[in-house]
Amino acid sequence: MEELPAIELLEANHTFPGPYIFKAIGRVDNGFVARVVAAVREELAFETDPPFKVREATGGRQVLAVYRRIRTMAGLIFLW
Repeated sequence: MEELPAIELLEANHTFPGPYIFKAIGRVDNGFVARVVAAVREELAFETDPPFKVREATGGRQVLAVYRRIRTMAGLIFLW
């Protein structure tokens, strides 16, 4: 990942505190989902796992190709 979104961009598009959706794309091996959920839980100091959904893509390479293409588009402000 190249850079994190600027706080100004986040505050311009979201009301904090409030719900926020993090999307992580990764390989399902090596406990990826559990590690992502644990990272969010630890960072937010939750006692239990936060609500989350897992959606496996058939053809994950296609998902990554779409993200790569969209990232090069003029006018893109934020992609998640």
